Amino acid sequence: MTHAMVKGSNVPLDATAVRAVLRWTPGAGVPDVDASALLLGSDGRVRSDEDFVFYNQPRHPSGLVRRLSKKRVAEHLTDTVEADLSSLDPSVDQVVLAASSDGDTFQHVRDLRILLYDAALADSEPLAVFDVKPETGLETAIICGELYRRGEGWKFRAVAQGYPTGLVGLATAFGISVDEAEAAAEPSAEPEPRPQTDPHPAPPAQPPAAQPAYGYPQPAYGYPQPPATQPVAPPAYGYPQPAAAAAPAPDPNFRLPPMGPQFVRP
Repeated sequence: MTHAMVKGSNVPLDATAVRAVLRWTPGAGVPDVDASALLLGSDGRVRSDEDFVFYNQPRHPSGLVRRLSKKRVAEHLTDTVEADLSSLDPSVDQVVLAASSDGDTFQHVRDLRILLYDAALADSEPLAVFDVKPETGLETAIICGELYRRGEGWKFRAVAQGYPTGLVGLATAFGISVDEAEAAAEPSAEPEPRPQTDPHPAPPAQPPAAQPAYGYPQPAYGYPQPPATQPVAPPAYGYPQPAAAAAPAPDPNFRLPPMGPQFVRP
């Protein structure tokens, strides 16, 4: 029997392993959709970054939650996550099933639906069906549903909670470490502007001449001495003066190595 879900409703699951299928209708102006899953502890947060299953990390280290390849089914596209609920570590209290859009908001995604199947049965009716509707139209990521423990078994809840901050915003909300510099899906095509150099650089400042001691000129150790008649170059006002032994200029394109999962679509 298939349960037609409404937002906030839940249904008990008899299946020990489930297949959650996101389905939508592609077309002109319709962004692509990606399925993902987060394994949460009892505090509602991931235990580590490995608890995030998405397009750049399609398989949990345990092998019990995995993202499958996209498929075309009639006029629809699907993206699927499978979870072996009965074998998950007891510290996993919940599996969040989410969708993210690439290139535009969910108001342009047509017929978005999540269908929950018994993964042990190849050709069967879905256990539950939920039509996912964005609330504002500005969402770029949506929690479609969640699998959660209840006593010795599991339940499925229809959620439809949206995020305008995309997959990155959803991931960080559950404790995933995301590097800000790597949050964009695609690197910028525009090169960063290089710092402009002064076409008329100021001459380097000369070290001041040492004061004579008792009528004898004293050497300034480590510095060449200017001729007695050569005046000291005046400072170039408005420009910082380089040190006598300046270190090489830092590379303006240097970036720290990325931290956390990388949100760059393959």
